[in-house]
Amino acid sequence: MSDHPRRDGRWKAAVASVAMACTAVAAGLLATGDARAGALSGTLYRDPTTQVVRWVQANPNDSRTPVIRDKVASQPQAHWLSSFNPGTVTSEVSGVVSAANAANQIPVFSVYEIPNRDCGGASAGGAPDLGQYQQWISAFAQGLGGRTVIVALETDALALQTCLSGSEVTARDQAISQAVQTVKRADANAKVYLDGGHSAWNSAAEQGSRLKAAGVQYADGFFTDVSNFQPLANEAAYGRSIISYLQSQGISGKHQIIDTSRDGGAVGAAGDWCGDDNTDHRIGAYPTLGTGDQNIDGYLWIKPPGEADGCVYAAGSFVPDLAYNLASSAPNPPGSTDPPPDGRTCAAAYQTTSSWQGGFQGQITVTAGSSAISGWKLTFTLPSGVTINQLWNGTLTTSGSTATVTNVSWNGALAAGGTAQPGFTASGAASSLTVTCTAS
Repeated sequence: MSDHPRRDGRWKAAVASVAMACTAVAAGLLATGDARAGALSGTLYRDPTTQVVRWVQANPNDSRTPVIRDKVASQPQAHWLSSFNPGTVTSEVSGVVSAANAANQIPVFSVYEIPNRDCGGASAGGAPDLGQYQQWISAFAQGLGGRTVIVALETDALALQTCLSGSEVTARDQAISQAVQTVKRADANAKVYLDGGHSAWNSAAEQGSRLKAAGVQYADGFFTDVSNFQPLANEAAYGRSIISYLQSQGISGKHQIIDTSRDGGAVGAAGDWCGDDNTDHRIGAYPTLGTGDQNIDGYLWIKPPGEADGCVYAAGSFVPDLAYNLASSAPNPPGSTDPPPDGRTCAAAYQTTSSWQGGFQGQITVTAGSSAISGWKLTFTLPSGVTINQLWNGTLTTSGSTATVTNVSWNGALAAGGTAQPGFTASGAASSLTVTCTAS
């Protein structure tokens, strides 16, 4: 990707005040109901070829690497399509979809090709004209393969229209509406969301009106806060207000997606759009489709943390200092048994080394994959009647029949192909064990 939006803050103070007032009122207009999740479920795709993953692989000894690896590179992020590439977009999209499908995960695409995008600002570019834009959209849709995908269609295209004439706004609205329908015809499983700006930009009624004009009735909903820093609570309330407005216009069943990649710190002053500086920005909620809110289909990282906005560094370039500053004070991500997307894997093999009446001794061989690892964790289920009495070369914890063994200080770091061998004695009948290894 070459460019990412900068989420322009060129709103006037009066508009911001109206927007926030509308948000406050909206919170009381549309309750979240039964607190179930939104319309989507599943695991988001973690691409092993992102800029941040490649940086982690190339810089294993950098002091910033553990934080960036564990809190940024480990997380699913959107795949940006921002270079006008009509001849290769189908194969690019198909490759991502195929990899995600093989992992039984859902990919997120950020389509960023609208002509005159960013009003010629730091993320200028896009298709040369609307006719070629529709051809590109058709080629994009052909690569989806009928799979479940999430598409964030044209960040800023509806919230930022100050450079367009009335006729140009109408033409853009028609183009986006047509694009949604093209994607939906090609892939009935695609979930498509349109630009909802954010809670400190246009009022909910204004943004809802723009969404309606751009064909949100054909889409699954809208996304907010991409590449900006507004608090999650504000965005959720703003989304409810937009949904309420759409319902008043006869458009129902629309949901929100919130970009939480940079909303965990201070909001910043009015007009703050750039994440390239030292403003107190932090990563927010880790990506998930399990939001617990019937109006919100996902908290996603559409803007990849650490990729620049264009005010200091080139838009879309990965800057490790930005990623580190965003993640350094953030909590660790929720526990996961998925291997990190940077080649760090391990395998475990179990054998019973001896047995006797009422007991046995077992050994597990841990082997690092093709990349060095800094730690390992083993998980297995104890057969009925089996209790581990003593364990060495590891630390044991048990919960019911589930046993977890983690490395000790001196045998966690393994070179590629390196091994460690925890062992134990147990009471009960000797039995084979299926052991899962997770690397860190």
